[in-house]
Amino acid sequence: MTTREFDGIRLEKVREHVWEIPREGDMTVPARVLASETLLEEIGEDDSLQQLKNATHLPGMAEPALCMPDGHQGYGFPVGGVGAIDARTGCISPGAVGYDINCGVRMVKTNLTYDDVRGRESELVDALFEAVPSGLGGGGVIGGDADAIEGALERGVEWAVEEGYGIESDLARCEDEGRRPDARPEYVSQKAMDRGRNQMGSLGSGNHFLEVQRVTDVFLEDIAESYGLEADGIVVLIHCGSRGLGHQTCNDYLRRIEKEHGDLLADLPDKELAAAPAGSELAEEYYGAMGACINFAWVNRQLITHQARETFGEVFDADPIEDLGMELLYDVAHNIAKKETHEVGVDADGRPAVGDEAVDRAERELYVHRKGATRAFPAGHEDVPEVYRDAGQPVIIPGSMGAGSYVLRGGDESMSVSFGSTAHGAGRLMSRTQAKQEFWGGDVQDDLEDGQQIYVKAQSGATIAEEAPGVYKDIDEVIRVSDELGIGDKVARTFPVCNIKG
Repeated sequence: MTTREFDGIRLEKVREHVWEIPREGDMTVPARVLASETLLEEIGEDDSLQQLKNATHLPGMAEPALCMPDGHQGYGFPVGGVGAIDARTGCISPGAVGYDINCGVRMVKTNLTYDDVRGRESELVDALFEAVPSGLGGGGVIGGDADAIEGALERGVEWAVEEGYGIESDLARCEDEGRRPDARPEYVSQKAMDRGRNQMGSLGSGNHFLEVQRVTDVFLEDIAESYGLEADGIVVLIHCGSRGLGHQTCNDYLRRIEKEHGDLLADLPDKELAAAPAGSELAEEYYGAMGACINFAWVNRQLITHQARETFGEVFDADPIEDLGMELLYDVAHNIAKKETHEVGVDADGRPAVGDEAVDRAERELYVHRKGATRAFPAGHEDVPEVYRDAGQPVIIPGSMGAGSYVLRGGDESMSVSFGSTAHGAGRLMSRTQAKQEFWGGDVQDDLEDGQQIYVKAQSGATIAEEAPGVYKDIDEVIRVSDELGIGDKVARTFPVCNIKG
């Protein structure tokens, strides 16, 4: 058996692209990294493996804690991490969800081709930059009065569509139809709501973006057709989350956990993994607050979609729906924890167990934490929207602004290998600080335009430097691993035309 070691952490190769950190000490389960040898080398360069090992100490963890192929160091729980925890005897961890609750992506189709856009890139990127607020702080598409905030938190995309910011089919093509029914806005603090009030319909900063793309490759013709994708077609990709509202909510509950469940926290190797025991009042309140933040993030992306549709309509002097066919392909979250039912190993008392302790396998309700990981349910799963149930759930994985992105479909092996999950992006290779030392924003912008005809506009050159293509892992390698493991099958590849960032 092949073994590798990074900073004293030993991994054993279980099979191609699957590496296991064996259970030892206080680990409740083993940990697994889903990666090629090339990606494993990169994952081993930061603290991702130690963070993954630390995550196995969370009580109630079912089977291995997982790191996806794009994994990299995060706060407490690695980005690219998946942890499924018993919803009855375990815990829920805000740290394993992340600060940007329901950071996610959506893709909007059009009936335009690349030839329709070529030569108008500058006009289009300028118009989108003007129409979609971006950057740090406030500024949104609408003013978040009390009714708007309440509607967004409680009813999600359903509220936005009723208010005229979407169309009926947007609901059917969004994870959970754009609404978490267990959202509890009353558990979101006033401070969090105040932070989100003026950010409804805004990208924010960092790696969030809106990108116009062209479809360059189709790998599964029948699935691409069912998704409405064809070679040379133009699509719009939107990547953002719950802005200051989600960040404040995560912070609020981390502080409450420190005060109310210090005993559990004391048993964890990293405070950033802070968790509330399943069944506790705090766990129920966080789950309800998180659901409200999830709804807010879906509304945020919906409002940006509305602005993109209006902008395309103005630039091309056409109706965005009737003439340009700007329908939602899909919207999927990648910072989230949800109650899902999965089959796991259990002990004699019916609790999740691994190794010799597991005497049977049974279905259990779990808090599936996906932090920088995307749900990837296969064809036939009841939670896949009916329009895509025969094909499998669309999975949208953005790459860097110089390397392209992918549309996958949930793979047949995803439920048995990764709790129905796959990667969420290319994954960072270097920190933002290091990126600004390595790259100059203006040079990156010029190189993209002159060398690849990609037009980029951002609030600052520093933002472009932080998101330079060289900052990220090889998206093609990440997708290759997902495809070969059968957790997310390649459907189509897209390539940037123009990009706006905060």
